[in-house]
Amino acid sequence: MNVDVILGLQWGDEGKGKIVDVFTPEYDVIARFQGGPNAGHTIEFENKKFILHTIPSGIFHRNTMNVIGNGVIIDPFILLKEIQKLRESGLAPEENLLISKRAHLILPSHRLLDAAYESAKGKSKIGSTLKGIGPTYTDKAGRNGLRIGNLLQHDFRIKYNQLKESHLSLLSALQFDTSGCLLDGLTFNAYENSWFDSIDLLKGFTIIDSENYLNKSLDEGKSILAEGAQGAMLDVDFGSYPFVTSSNTISAGVCAGLGISPHRIGKIFGVFKAYCTRVGSGPFPTELTDGVGDNLRNMGHEFGSTTGRPRRCGWLDLPALKYSIMLNGVDSLIMMKADVLSSFEKVSICCHYQENGKNLENYPFDLSNESTVPVYDELEGWDDPLRNITSVDMIPGELKTYIDYIENALKLPVEIISVGPDRTHTLLRNRL
Repeated sequence: MNVDVILGLQWGDEGKGKIVDVFTPEYDVIARFQGGPNAGHTIEFENKKFILHTIPSGIFHRNTMNVIGNGVIIDPFILLKEIQKLRESGLAPEENLLISKRAHLILPSHRLLDAAYESAKGKSKIGSTLKGIGPTYTDKAGRNGLRIGNLLQHDFRIKYNQLKESHLSLLSALQFDTSGCLLDGLTFNAYENSWFDSIDLLKGFTIIDSENYLNKSLDEGKSILAEGAQGAMLDVDFGSYPFVTSSNTISAGVCAGLGISPHRIGKIFGVFKAYCTRVGSGPFPTELTDGVGDNLRNMGHEFGSTTGRPRRCGWLDLPALKYSIMLNGVDSLIMMKADVLSSFEKVSICCHYQENGKNLENYPFDLSNESTVPVYDELEGWDDPLRNITSVDMIPGELKTYIDYIENALKLPVEIISVGPDRTHTLLRNRL
C-alpha cells in the first residue's frame, strides 16, 4: 500500500479538512504531517460544526485511526481544548487518536517570543497567528526543542525550565513587556499552569513511535491518507517568502513529517478554492480591494477559523496553481466553494502574469515587484445557489465552462466539486 496525500494549493484555508473527512471512510489511517495549531480545519455535518487545529480531520470516523505525526508541533493546552470539545459532542478521541513521540512541543514562552518577534517587525509583520509556530520550529532546527517523548522522562521539568529561561532572556533583550501579553486571554503564569495540567491529561493518550506504526501499517496492507495544513504557497522554501509558515507544506514534507519513504507516496490530491484568499501580509496578485472583494469575503464567510481575522479575497490565480501543481506532483484537483461565486454575473480568472509588458513563463521569485501584474480572462457567472445540487449532471452550464477552462489550463481533472460547507455538499466528478 501507499500513502495518499491531501494538501492545499493556495495560501491555506482551501477546505482540506472537509475533504479529508469525506475521504476518511476509504482509509484505515489519517495522519497529519506538518504545522500546528495555526491550522483551522472546519468540518460540518448533521447540523454540527467543528474546527480542528491539531487533530487530524478523520477523527469523526471511529473505525479510522488518526495520527499526529512527528512533523506536527503541539501545544498541549490547545490540543486538550480540542479533545474536550469532541468529548462534549459524544466522541471518544482517546480511542482513535495516536500522538508521535517525536512531535515537538510549543511551550508557553514560544508564544511570548512569537508575539515579541511580530511586534518588533512593525509594518513588516508577516501576519503570524501568534500560536508560537515560528519559535518552536526555530528551536527544532536549532536542536533545542522538547518533544512529546520528553514528557515521559523524569527530567522533563528541568529541561522545560532551561528552555523557558533561555526564552525569557531573549524576551528581555528584546525589551518585550511580558506582563501585558495575554495568551488566549490568560496571563503567562495562568497559561503555563493550564499547560502543565494539560500535559498530565495527555499522558493518558496513546503516545507512539509513529514512523514505525505507519510503516508497519503499510506493510500490513492498510491504507493511509496524509493530511496537510496551510497551503503550498506558504511553504517555507517555495512559498511567498518571508510571508510564509515555518514548515514544508508541499508533498515532499510528507516523507519528513511522517517518516515515510518517497517510493511509498501514492496519489496526491490538490485542493483549491474557486477563487483565492489569503490571511496576513504578503503578495497577493489577484487581490480585490473593492466591493467585489468584500462580496467574496461575505458570501464565502472568509474569516480565519484560527484567528477570526478577515481574509483577503481575489480571483482565481492559475499561474500560482500551476506552480503548486508542479511542486507537489498533483494527480487530481478538488475545487472548493464553487457556490460562493453563484452571485456574480461575471467571474475572472488570472491566466498569466506580465512583467514590464511581457508574459512571464515561470512563477517569479518576488511577487511584490509592482511591475508584475495579473492578466485576466472573463467568463459568464452562474446564477444558481448550487447547494441543492446532488449530481454533477445538475451543474449549470456556466460552471461547467469554468471548470473546463481550469482543466484545460492546468491539464488535470477536477475530480471533486464542493458546493457547500456540509460533507453532503460534495459532488464526485471523474473520480479516478
